Amino acid sequence: MGIKLYDSERKVMAVLWEEGDSTAKHISDILKEQVGWNINTTYTVIKKCIGKGAIERLEPNFLCHALVSREEIQASETDELIDKIYDGSADMLFASLLTRKTLSSEQINRLKKIVEEG
Repeated sequence: MGIKLYDSERKVMAVLWEEGDSTAKHISDILKEQVGWNINTTYTVIKKCIGKGAIERLEPNFLCHALVSREEIQASETDELIDKIYDGSADMLFASLLTRKTLSSEQINRLKKIVEEG
């Protein structure tokens, strides 16, 4: 199982995934605008991400570098969801998604392609 990120930590990671390597100050400025966090809140969350091995702190200027990709986190959290809610059955998750949401023909074709290539 990969790194488990909380919602607040995913917000910090999302900035890094979108912006690339960024200073803690830059991340703080973006999150202040997006969600109203003050600088201390952002720095605290960044430190938690560093502690989990999701971010590497580089000098100068407290430059933050993402050590995990969005795709790695999505895969890890999807595996956790499948294990926790669907007893490890990916096909049950897939069936649940298909019955709960109306999909466009483009989305259906994309899913068919994924299944065929899988």
